Amino acid sequence: MANSAECPNLQRRRLLQAIGAASMAAGVPEVLAATASPRGGVGWPAWEILAGSSLSNDGRMIDRSASDLRTTSEGQSYALFFALVCNDQAQFDRILGWTVDNLAGGDMSKRLPAWLWGRDEDGRWRVLDDNPASDSDLWLAYTLIEAGRLWRRPALLEVAKGMLAQVREREIVDLPGLGPMLLPGAQGFVEDDYWRLNPSYLPMPLLRRFATINPRSPWPAIARNTLRMLQDTAPKGFAPDWTAWRPSGFFTDPVKGAMGSYDAIRVYLWAGMTDPRDLAFKPMLAALHGPLARLRAQSTMVERVDTRLGSQTGTGPYGFTAAVLPYLQSQGESALAARLRTTLPDVARLRADPPAYYSHNLLLFGTGWFDRRYRFRADGQLRPAWA
Repeated sequence: MANSAECPNLQRRRLLQAIGAASMAAGVPEVLAATASPRGGVGWPAWEILAGSSLSNDGRMIDRSASDLRTTSEGQSYALFFALVCNDQAQFDRILGWTVDNLAGGDMSKRLPAWLWGRDEDGRWRVLDDNPASDSDLWLAYTLIEAGRLWRRPALLEVAKGMLAQVREREIVDLPGLGPMLLPGAQGFVEDDYWRLNPSYLPMPLLRRFATINPRSPWPAIARNTLRMLQDTAPKGFAPDWTAWRPSGFFTDPVKGAMGSYDAIRVYLWAGMTDPRDLAFKPMLAALHGPLARLRAQSTMVERVDTRLGSQTGTGPYGFTAAVLPYLQSQGESALAARLRTTLPDVARLRADPPAYYSHNLLLFGTGWFDRRYRFRADGQLRPAWA
């Protein structure tokens, strides 16, 4: 494979120099020696396994489950978050540097990252689709905000503010009859008389954090509209992968239908990780009651469900099980959650088998929260264990 690093970019170098200017000596909390990794961060075997198999030396997260060995902005955003949870600033900077260089043209504060990068038909490694993905944009901006706060690196916050300004301009629309809402991307989700939406793109803790930073922004209204979306699109208690809006209300997405599966599993994950003091916490979980009934009866998470009829098929992969751990724990089902935790692949098995990209990311989010490696406050602030 060709080296994924691009030619040096002066604008990017200046950005990273500014980002790295703040010293760790400025007050970053010490990590307990008992949990420190050889790199100086907090040891997390499950993340180290994925990083060891799929994260290049220069910070590119490779989706090895795809035949083209692609990289997506989603993968970069998740990797950046896990590096922060591990308090690994060197790894964080490599991931951020690759993302800025290769997906954002050298300056992420002025250009939202392209969602897809890989090898084209001529064998060149480059951006294959420059449309940004708004879920990745939110996770990147959020992680930069929290890294700036926790590591006392204010330049990170400035990049995040630039990103959120672009999100507001390019990915937030005022839907008639609803109000401001986040589109899944800058292009391709607006039809003649309706708009397509993805419920899994809107984690409540992230929306709360953005609203705290700028209360006069659309984020408080987007949080309210997100709750309404979850309530109105889950008649049987299961979230759909996609939905659509027209002035008369939410309706079944004409492209993807009423299926809830590999996107929707994140809806339960984000809801379970929301702080119980959040006013949306209880109504969200009340709207998403379907998986709770399923898990109480069968102790396995369904792979696909028709959200209109409630009919269910298949058993989800191990990432689905990990994703519902916070969902169960937050509703008092500690024993059931603990039992499901024991069915997940252990470190030895994860090391023996190449990690499945998506399932492993769900595993990191779900078990990381369940094992108290991190939490979200009611205002959206991240609380990593090391801090």
